[in-house]
Amino acid sequence: MIRVVIADDEAPAREKLACWLAEQADVAVVGAVEDGLSAAQCIEQLKPDVAFLDVQMPTLSGLQVAAQLEPSTAPLVVFVTAYDEHAVKAFDLNAADYLLKPYDRDRFARTMQRVRDRVRAHDTGAAAVAIGRAGAPGCERLLVPDRERLQLIDTGSVEWLEADDNYVHVHTAGRSYLMRRTLQDLLSQLGEQRFIRIHRSAAVNLAYIGSLTPLFKGDYELHLHNGRVLRLSRRYSEALFARIGR
Repeated sequence: MIRVVIADDEAPAREKLACWLAEQADVAVVGAVEDGLSAAQCIEQLKPDVAFLDVQMPTLSGLQVAAQLEPSTAPLVVFVTAYDEHAVKAFDLNAADYLLKPYDRDRFARTMQRVRDRVRAHDTGAAAVAIGRAGAPGCERLLVPDRERLQLIDTGSVEWLEADDNYVHVHTAGRSYLMRRTLQDLLSQLGEQRFIRIHRSAAVNLAYIGSLTPLFKGDYELHLHNGRVLRLSRRYSEALFARIGR
């Protein structure tokens, strides 16, 4: 069975899609929600094979939800939209597919055939993640795990990021969150405007840098405003100095 999550803030649109999917013998709808945060929560908890994401939703758009996913484990994504430019972009970048509202049964059938082909090929939603990040660069809010749920935090509140194998500790003033992501993947989602790598296992928010103290062989101690001291390696120092105008 192909397990599907539906996310659309319009109840008639959710019901139409759920009804047509229920007619497919090889499909099971495991979740139907009305906003982006709930969609991300469903994807995290239910691990569907496919997510139908409306591009325009409260809390997070469909593009923003896709941008938050880890490429290697993301489900296939079908973007559902009334805006032609988004649909064309999704198609051109080779997303699972798109549905342009109002769609008919023939268009829906073509989408489902494409989905089945990709499921059989064990494809992932990596292309959709790339589309989301291209369409929503430098995200201002980050989804982080908080016990059994996900919550949104402002990326401006993140002071620094610490890699731990295939996990990242996201440090804020109040607490830290552990995400199952690589540091490079998370930085590619966050964009380069706010964060910069200072070590192979650490990156900082430029706004929280207080001072630098030279060490040896080109390394530095980097002091954050909160008193935390991190190592700036020579490999990354030139890029940091270019960003802070030193």
